Amino acid sequence: MTVDEEINQLDEYVRRLKIEYDIYFGGGSKKAPADIEWRVHTLLRKYSDGSKLNFAQRFRFNSIQQRYALFSALWQQKLKIKEEGYRRPQDAVLGIQGLRVEEQHAAEEALKSHGRRPDKPFSVACTDVESDRENVEALFHALAEARGKTGESNAGTLESFKNFVRQKTTQIRKEYGCPAVEYSVEAIDGQVRLKAKPKT
Repeated sequence: MTVDEEINQLDEYVRRLKIEYDIYFGGGSKKAPADIEWRVHTLLRKYSDGSKLNFAQRFRFNSIQQRYALFSALWQQKLKIKEEGYRRPQDAVLGIQGLRVEEQHAAEEALKSHGRRPDKPFSVACTDVESDRENVEALFHALAEARGKTGESNAGTLESFKNFVRQKTTQIRKEYGCPAVEYSVEAIDGQVRLKAKPKT
């Protein structure tokens, strides 16, 4: 296998690893994807010194390495949360976005007071689908999870959902002259609704 082919393979492994971790943190798998992660580590070690790479290959390898490092930090945070038993209504999104410090404090306080709010709508702000990709993916997963709980079918793919959010965001921003649009997933009379409103 050539260097370019192995870098392509590394890129694919990182992409698959993210999907597998999303499934694991979402409750769809009982085991963390250790096998794929081992393959990623093996290829990262193999090319870590950069001596076998030309300039273009090194640039691409470094980009993949940085992306994996970012994901890995988020996964480690999420694993710690999972092991220590923190639970929030927004747990599904943590596998994608990671946990910010203030969210962790809020989760701890909620557990101490037993004041969990499972009925609180999940919401995210979106300025642009591309720049807010993680928010849009989180919204998609939250909507799918909410629909699953009510027994509704989750029609559509992530790509079709992104297209919908892209069109809706453009429409609302143009209509209201707002910088962003706030989307929320709410259950009303046993039915899941995706609501959108201008965010100033």
